[in-house]
Amino acid sequence: MRRYGFHGLSHGSAARRAATLLGRDLAGLRLVTCHLGAGASLCAIRDGRSVDTTMGFTPLEGLVMATRSGSVDPGLVLWLIRSAGIEPAEVENALAHRSGLLALAGTPDMRWVIARAADDDEDARLALDVYAHRLRAGIAAMTASLGGLDVLVFTGGVGERSPRIRREAAAGLGHLGGRTRSRAERPCHGRRRR
Repeated sequence: MRRYGFHGLSHGSAARRAATLLGRDLAGLRLVTCHLGAGASLCAIRDGRSVDTTMGFTPLEGLVMATRSGSVDPGLVLWLIRSAGIEPAEVENALAHRSGLLALAGTPDMRWVIARAADDDEDARLALDVYAHRLRAGIAAMTASLGGLDVLVFTGGVGERSPRIRREAAAGLGHLGGRTRSRAERPCHGRRRR
């Protein structure tokens, strides 16, 4: 069995764009790219090449996503099949289509999760906390595989459009020397506005 990884085109494009915005070559640059959308994955990139990723054999591994569970203890899957009597196909369907933000907050839409968390909805707050915790843990693991971090890049619908998620991710990573830029300091993500 091999780790496959997903979102390769997105991670590659984000890494190249980050290097361009920094005015640096990818050689010698250590990046963690965060593709955060309905599907989500992280990639550790050194010298323009992927050295680690959060998704594995399937896109279920890794981060909590809109409807996917992210990494779970394989023993839980075995327990659901053996002890709870749930059919394997039903477990597979639940992990891929009825888990993640949907199961935690009742919606797969991060915009609604953030809005409801701001209104003190306990389920939404839990979903946001779980999402941010798993995101920070994944970024820290990717950083460890690189031996340090030069740039943290966000892409995908959530990554590009949610300052709250970017702040939550960076807030727990100060020990790595990271900081977020203010809006005035931050370069645009590369798309020209008309």
